[in-house]
Amino acid sequence: MTKIAFSGAAGNGISPLEQIMIRRGYEVWGSDAGFDAGKDLDRRTALSAAGLHICPQDGSMLSKDTQYLCVSAAINSNNPDILRAKSLGVPIKYRSDLLLEILSSYRYGIAVGGTAGKTTTTAMIGYILDTLGKSPCMVNGGALCNYEGGIGIPNYIYNTGDYCVIEADESDGSIQKYHPQVGIITNISHDHTSLEKLFGYFSTFASHCQNLVMNLDFPYHAKITHPNLTTFSLVNPQADFYADRIVLNNASIEYTLRGRTFTLQLIGRFNVANALAAIAACSVVGINPFDAAQALEGFTGVKARLEKIGSINGITVFHDFAHNPSKIEASLLALKSGGGRIIAMYQPHTPFSARNTGDETAAVIARVLSPEDIIIMQEIYELTAQDTDISSLNIINRIKENGHHNALFLPAKPDTLSYISTAAVSGDKIVIMGAHDNSLADFSRQILQALA
Repeated sequence: MTKIAFSGAAGNGISPLEQIMIRRGYEVWGSDAGFDAGKDLDRRTALSAAGLHICPQDGSMLSKDTQYLCVSAAINSNNPDILRAKSLGVPIKYRSDLLLEILSSYRYGIAVGGTAGKTTTTAMIGYILDTLGKSPCMVNGGALCNYEGGIGIPNYIYNTGDYCVIEADESDGSIQKYHPQVGIITNISHDHTSLEKLFGYFSTFASHCQNLVMNLDFPYHAKITHPNLTTFSLVNPQADFYADRIVLNNASIEYTLRGRTFTLQLIGRFNVANALAAIAACSVVGINPFDAAQALEGFTGVKARLEKIGSINGITVFHDFAHNPSKIEASLLALKSGGGRIIAMYQPHTPFSARNTGDETAAVIARVLSPEDIIIMQEIYELTAQDTDISSLNIINRIKENGHHNALFLPAKPDTLSYISTAAVSGDKIVIMGAHDNSLADFSRQILQALA
């Protein structure tokens, strides 16, 4: 049995790859600094049950017979596993390169890109193909609610049929590595870097795709061209896949596609766009669009993507991965569509993100929230002592300058928990937003328990 190793084993991008390689018969080892600190225990338990051999992140899992060490672009070069691999002569492989190998091993490769919606769209495509008996492989950054209860983390589907669908990441530029039969661009908005650089990434990605599926509703979509283009839209009837008669309910959405009405067990107009992207992509590889739309009626969503944690005393708690202006706006608008006051907590994940998109985030929040709605911000998750120029308080002040004054800076989770459990009343919707911090899901559940 061939031995391989992964550093950052709990990561959203690494963990599905570990589980797929275990299913492929490899002896798979993993380490994570969070595990060493006693964090992410649910993930540790799930990955161990799936067959991952877990070691401290001190290089001890590596030996001369390790075929390679797989890492994400976020792993520091001073990481003990990397230093140990170099001393032993063990090759180091980036996560995106292993993902490329997996994608390329299937007849039909489908790669989903975009600064918002790609996780849910990837999940939808995987679910459609699996439901329709196509035996797909799916590699995703989010866990599918439909597949909870099995062994491991349900952020992948593994089969050996003809189809593989992956979530393609633009944050590190690695989306440019993929050459799929079908590429999807859900949208392009300001996120990890400048819009100019992002358009460069996505233009290169588009040129590598045999077929391209693209959203006509994001600004400047005409900057991306392709000879084999399939389009989707919520506003342009000329698109190849156009949805109208959209009805937003408290726990579902109805929409009409080519004269037939379908229902999603999700909330938010943006999820209709995600569904169109998935249906369009499946149609390119030969799936009947109505069959795909019908299959999606059973799709129950992705963990941490506006995930309903529960309701108590008329108060509903959601957890959401939203971490850039467009995602925050989409989530808040989805929650507002059903009425009721919103109490939102947003935790920026990195100092860079707060600097890069803080002003836009403040403007979006001030524009979308009503005067009675409350926005709370905790301190930046990965803030260090060296980051003296930025704080979540800066964004709170900008929100107030933009006209929304019901804005609070509560630096730590206990402060937020205490405030929300006291302030929330029947009819409120509470949403906990942020990325990188895997404890936010547990924190959402703590809030629900406190409200009881």
